Amino acid sequence: MEIVVSRSVSQCQRPRGWLGRIILRRMNASHSRLTDWGLAYVAFERHDAILDVGCGGGKTVGKLAGAAPQGKIYGVDVSEESVAVSTRTNAHLINTGQVEIRLASVSQLPFSDRTFDAVTAVETHIWWPDLPGDMREIFRVLKPGGQLIIIAEVYKGADSVASRLAEQHAGRIGLTLLSVAEHRELFTNAGFLGVQVMEERHHGWICVTGRRPNA
Repeated sequence: MEIVVSRSVSQCQRPRGWLGRIILRRMNASHSRLTDWGLAYVAFERHDAILDVGCGGGKTVGKLAGAAPQGKIYGVDVSEESVAVSTRTNAHLINTGQVEIRLASVSQLPFSDRTFDAVTAVETHIWWPDLPGDMREIFRVLKPGGQLIIIAEVYKGADSVASRLAEQHAGRIGLTLLSVAEHRELFTNAGFLGVQVMEERHHGWICVTGRRPNA
């Protein structure tokens, strides 16, 4: 049983092969309501350049393209399978030039300083290898005044069954769970201002936003 759980967790962190493709399709479906809920707190401009970190199956990339129809949307993921599925999911938007999907890690983003108006991360920061350093890397690629939006369906202190189970096994499966206060501290320590945290405790949903200073 432990081997099965370990394999499932590994696939969620970095999908591979046929099982990874199944998980990515399920992620596209299961994370859709969560993503809509979190993005409802954010105002995008039509011409925004937006990066989705850990784009998975690519559903969020498509939502962002709709929110910034005259902008440019990039998705990055460390999983080759995720890049392939996300590319297929957004093929029509890639063909028009609005979307681009790349294989890359949050720890080393292949973009110049001050490139993006917004960066999103849905159900992915819990797996990042170096949260403080990865936050600084995102800060680097944001334009002055640009915003980071982190959305997840588990966090420390939530009332949901999934969050309680995640807390119980976090250390064993390599999951980083933060409380509301720890999320605020993570953003503040990386240099973000105006940090806001929204919760749906019974769902275990959390959305955290912050902006890079204008100066």
